[in-house]
Amino acid sequence: MFNVQAVARVAVLSALGLHCACSIFPTSGPSSSDVRSEKFDPETLPYALVRITPEVEKILERKAPRIAQVFPDRGGPAEVRFGIGDVVSVTVFEAAAGGLFIPLEAGVRPGNFITLPNQAVDNSGNITVPYAGTIRAKGRTVVEVQKAIVDALKNRALEPQAVVALVEQRASSISVLGDVRAPSRFPANPNGERLLDIIARAGGPSNPGFDTWVMLERDGHLASAPFAALVNQPANNVWIRPQDTIYVYTEPRTFTAFGASGLQGHFPFAAWRLTLAEAMGKAGGLNDNLADPASVFLYRGEPRDVAQLLGVDVSRFSGPIIPIIFNLNLRDPAGYFLASNFEMRNKDVIFASNAPAVEATKFMTYVRLVVATADDPIIAAISAYTLKGLVNGAATANTTIVAAPVAR
Repeated sequence: MFNVQAVARVAVLSALGLHCACSIFPTSGPSSSDVRSEKFDPETLPYALVRITPEVEKILERKAPRIAQVFPDRGGPAEVRFGIGDVVSVTVFEAAAGGLFIPLEAGVRPGNFITLPNQAVDNSGNITVPYAGTIRAKGRTVVEVQKAIVDALKNRALEPQAVVALVEQRASSISVLGDVRAPSRFPANPNGERLLDIIARAGGPSNPGFDTWVMLERDGHLASAPFAALVNQPANNVWIRPQDTIYVYTEPRTFTAFGASGLQGHFPFAAWRLTLAEAMGKAGGLNDNLADPASVFLYRGEPRDVAQLLGVDVSRFSGPIIPIIFNLNLRDPAGYFLASNFEMRNKDVIFASNAPAVEATKFMTYVRLVVATADDPIIAAISAYTLKGLVNGAATANTTIVAAPVAR
């Protein structure tokens, strides 16, 4: 009996020793203490921990990936300038007949002018005007080309004047592609157009929902925004420049929830803008029996410049994107206001960590299981011994009753 009890004590002590090996207990993710201590495997990906505060939210809002962040709208509508391939019309006026272009015996004419045949800006960016020679057109406005022609003719013609017109615009075009009703290349409007205007010229989005995105490419730079952001945030409705490319596409945005949330899984935004509070509501909130409200974590990659503004030591990381875990404390009543202002992004991951008491409960359940397993042989031995005694006692009683008549 003593040996069995000793074995049970050893089993309990072993279970206590195994408490340090947290990997033996089932869990849905890292413990909150491991995340806060930035404890990670050196062979995997390092990360930075950032606590969500009003200052952090202001930085993220200011640096949110929007078209207005990449292309600040400061210049207004762009001037349309000639480019290679544009078809140009040139008309030269003189003050009287008998000049360079208008002879004295010209007869009945509508005026003292001559219109040259239409010509395209050549590969060198020039056009040709008789007696003026080669005139640079590429990169110049109509007024600048007219002045160049007049300067070249003023010593030969009689008070020359020139009128230049863009007959066919080929170089200063704007391309609209993707999920629009009439994708095409459109000539730039001299009056200037904003992003929504040029999308309207293409017939508008073929899927005008919250999953529609607009991408603007200009001079090798890209910027994207939800279509609704162009309407709800007018700063994103920037002026369009010649040679811009606009791509409209459909991409449902989603986030993932793990851990001690009410629901776990993959959830669509189903809106052009979603806050952390709304995302947690979609995931069923926090599980009251499991979650630690102070340990709600959001996993996301941020550009190096944004991470540096958030106070992260970016020298520890390589690459343009810094892995960051944002920590939201919902034990603080103000945390719900912070969650209502924190904007979710596509592919964000929310992880709600278990409360420390849950881990302690798991450990005590494990210890109880070990002790119960160790006690099973003892209970079985006691049960067998008791049963044997009862059987022997019953047999003895039966023998006495049967032998009594013989004794008489």
